[in-house]
Amino acid sequence: MRVLAILLLLANVTGFVSNSNFVGRPVQVANVDTSSSLQMISHRKGFKKLGKPADQRKALLRALTTEVIRHGRIKTTLVRARAVRKHVDHMIQLGKRGDLHARRQAMAWMYDKDLVHSLFEAAPDRYADREGGYTRVLRTVARQGDNAKMAIIELV
Repeated sequence: MRVLAILLLLANVTGFVSNSNFVGRPVQVANVDTSSSLQMISHRKGFKKLGKPADQRKALLRALTTEVIRHGRIKTTLVRARAVRKHVDHMIQLGKRGDLHARRQAMAWMYDKDLVHSLFEAAPDRYADREGGYTRVLRTVARQGDNAKMAIIELV
């Protein structure tokens, strides 16, 4: 490699050697944060598919919603936590509304009938002063086996 560089210098080839007689316009390079990954904007994409067919995705979101409301806090992947946040907030909104139609909608989504009853008893008092944002997603360390981004989703 050194021999090639010396031969290029001797032959006065400017392919790899910088030339001080640059005629073009100088290019200004802005400070770019190289530690972040490239993020594309997802226009016209309704929701994350989570790598599953529609029936499995719906079952996963229903199960995660039920468990977040039951335990108050669960640990899952970051993408799943962000996806289930919408459904948990909707169930709490239904619980705050408290009418029969809201109760039937919550029963159709959640797996535990007794949990729906307890949600409809506790939600109006607990979230009376809050108009939205009933959940919080906290990022944690990556999972050991596959380095997946993990998060904790909890009720506020």
